[in-house]
Amino acid sequence: MTNTIKPHENPAKTLEKFSDLGISKPILNILSKMKLETPTPIQQKTIPTALAGLDLIGVAQTGTGKTLAFGIPMLQRLGQNQNQGLVIAPTRELALQVEDNLKKLGQSLGLRTAALIGGENIDRQLYHLRKNPHIIVATPGRLIDHLKRRTFKLNLVNILVLDEADMMLDLGFAPQIQEILKQVPTDRQTMLFSATMPQAIVKIAANHMRLPVSIEVAPPGTTASQVDQEIFIIKNEDRLEHLKKILTKYEGSVLIFVRTKHGAKALALKLRSIGHKALEIHSNLSLGRRREALSAFKSKRERILVATDVAARGLDINGIELVVNYNLPDSSGDYVHRIGRTGRAGKLGKAISLATPNEYKQIKAIEKLINKNIKLTEFVKLTQTSTRPSTDQSRKRNFRKSSPYNTHRGGHSGHSRPTGQKFTRRGFSR
Repeated sequence: MTNTIKPHENPAKTLEKFSDLGISKPILNILSKMKLETPTPIQQKTIPTALAGLDLIGVAQTGTGKTLAFGIPMLQRLGQNQNQGLVIAPTRELALQVEDNLKKLGQSLGLRTAALIGGENIDRQLYHLRKNPHIIVATPGRLIDHLKRRTFKLNLVNILVLDEADMMLDLGFAPQIQEILKQVPTDRQTMLFSATMPQAIVKIAANHMRLPVSIEVAPPGTTASQVDQEIFIIKNEDRLEHLKKILTKYEGSVLIFVRTKHGAKALALKLRSIGHKALEIHSNLSLGRRREALSAFKSKRERILVATDVAARGLDINGIELVVNYNLPDSSGDYVHRIGRTGRAGKLGKAISLATPNEYKQIKAIEKLINKNIKLTEFVKLTQTSTRPSTDQSRKRNFRKSSPYNTHRGGHSGHSRPTGQKFTRRGFSR
């Protein structure tokens, strides 16, 4: 059973600043130095509950500031009781990002952090563990390794955070999560953050949390409002040519998502061969190379990053102008997380997806999840700037005239679906 706080429920007093949330003066001073004064909706609703020591489930779309939503209460409470906090994250990149953010806040308070992630030298991790860190940020697999080696115990953990819980389950970490929950003390505070609420997470809440407060700031599947979304219907063999055309219309940073590790490597190589500054990031790369790729992309030394879904969740990379789904994701939920990499921190963003005529079912699933129609544009010829509706019966489609390449920089002028058309498995019909 949970108590639920939804976005339409207004408290008697509107909380608009961090100073209204019960945060201690030392942490407020640090936030002020970081030029952070106004909490995001998930932070505003979560921090007072977490400071009270209650279990909670936070449901919010990616890019909404969940790290500080649990990080600030964790640091404040650990500063009072001197036990340990444990944050479990699904990927190495996200774990490192969370640890870096908590370190920025915790160092001035005398609170130490450590990251336990796969792909990193375990001796270095042992060195940090010997310093008795107050907060451990770990990926599930590497944490289990340390537990089996008896190089780390969970007996002092009294605050547990499961970050991006739905992704951890999607990646197959359910057995590791269950093992960690068995070993962590039962007398603890548990905070679970997720973009969606599948049944498996409901089960975790029922079995391992104490009357958690459910805080939802956006329905599952909600996409960032600042992101202009469009899908281009293409021939599969023209995929690369369309991408080249798209890249000429934007000057800022571009994040391109592909399905496979091999695809990421091959596409980055092709883009470099035609003069683009492009790197790839995927799980086959060493941790060092993944860090280098992210650093080069964040600093804008490299303009394009080609990624598998390892980069879709939680990574805080500001200033991405365009997200391209070179391939549609296998899961419609991942579409939300992919496009959430742009349109962050109040800025406008653009998301373009390339899809073939036989992917109508996937498009329909995405639209159902996000509860909105996405602008659709059909390409007839790459060189045309305006076209008449296709007479090709195999498409079973009828679109308005449009030309996504005859546009100004920073956006595409595609048309919405013509009025009266219906979505069917065979395409669009009137």
